[in-house]
Amino acid sequence: MSLQYLGLNEINGPLVVLDEVSGISYDEVAELHLEDGTERLGRVVEISGDKAVLQVFEGTKGLSLKNTKTKFLGRPMEMPLSEEVLGRVFNGAGKPIDGLGDIFPEKFADINGKPLNPVARTYPRNYIRTGISSIDCLMTLIRGQKLPIFSGSGLSHNKLAVQIVRQAQIAEDSGEKFAVVFAAMGVKNDVADYFRKSFEDSGVLQNVAMFLNLSNDPIIERILTPRCALTVAEYLAYEKNMHILVILTDMTSYAEALREFSSSKGEIPGRKGYPGYLYSDLASLYERAGIVNGAKGSVTQIPILTMPNDDITHPVPDLTGDITEGQIVLDRNLDQTGIYPPLSVLPSLSRLMKDGIGEGFTRSDHAAVSNQLFASYAKVQEARSLASVIGEEELSDTDKKYMEFGVYFEKYFINQGFDENRTIEETLDLGWDLLSVLPMSELDRVDEALLKEKYNPENAKRFTR
Repeated sequence: MSLQYLGLNEINGPLVVLDEVSGISYDEVAELHLEDGTERLGRVVEISGDKAVLQVFEGTKGLSLKNTKTKFLGRPMEMPLSEEVLGRVFNGAGKPIDGLGDIFPEKFADINGKPLNPVARTYPRNYIRTGISSIDCLMTLIRGQKLPIFSGSGLSHNKLAVQIVRQAQIAEDSGEKFAVVFAAMGVKNDVADYFRKSFEDSGVLQNVAMFLNLSNDPIIERILTPRCALTVAEYLAYEKNMHILVILTDMTSYAEALREFSSSKGEIPGRKGYPGYLYSDLASLYERAGIVNGAKGSVTQIPILTMPNDDITHPVPDLTGDITEGQIVLDRNLDQTGIYPPLSVLPSLSRLMKDGIGEGFTRSDHAAVSNQLFASYAKVQEARSLASVIGEEELSDTDKKYMEFGVYFEKYFINQGFDENRTIEETLDLGWDLLSVLPMSELDRVDEALLKEKYNPENAKRFTR
């Protein structure tokens, strides 16, 4: 028997309180019927005796304390699923907003996901090519990995996200299916339009499931957005055998919505006002990436977050770095010099990279090129620091070569056009050409046989023309 409760005991921000309720459970979904005949969804976020606190997805504006009717549905929030989700645009709560009607679902799934036995995971191998040299060569994205992008306010992370969606692919000859799930949280209308128009114009939208939560949408919807997106990703990966890349932007907006919601519940705040459970909440999202035993598909995540005041020790990037397997850091100084994408190479890394590159995956010399480029660019920073003290004219010939290498590396390797899609072969060959700017004696991360095969100072002359 389904009961309806008439009236509300209290309304506080996005929360409503009901008294004298029974037989309900945490996270259960409820329908709230308003006086004007419309209805809204909510979910149970707290139970204390016969008192229940509900989180209303569409906000509490217009609710009546006396005449609102509440009906509990006896299930958690679910997402309708079918392969039709590809090519569609949804709001943050998983409802279609592209004017093409509802999804005809094959099934419904709890947006919180299913508990996954860690033993059931398969170690991530093989890579996803983004077409961006600095990522593909130096911080390779591995299938099943979670690799966040740490950005700052005003940097080109939105542009980078669009380029990755447009260019990302697995090996074309593998015969395996690849798709993208894109979720934007707390974005302004013009940014949402930019994402949507970019995907439509480039023709990739048909291969993307897109979730848009705008900055003027209720914060509760923002908390649901990544969960709906990841539910779709898991369905396509584990039931439809597809390799899915999930891009979540901006996780800082998500964390701020969580902070606001926690404050409205009266919870004791932790660092910088964020709830004490921020770590476990972020982990519940990030850990939904991976590969499961017996499944042919995979879920790979690129969470994007903006660091307030470019502070990498801020709770959101700090905790994200603890949970994920590396990071890609954007650099404001590179951005101000006109370099795109402004990737800061030295603090960026991909911890799973070593097991998804090399012979059979990318190319046998990939690890050697990557290690040598990292080591050489680190010496560039040392030479620049020394030049700032004693002047560039006083540097040794070797240090001057490193200064020259640094300029070419940033101009030709890190910097690439928004529409430039480089293959892994082009990227690695470019890396060798740049290393040929340096004296052979300085390339100490490459074995002698490979060095004799690939080192060619003649190829480096194209940078000096």
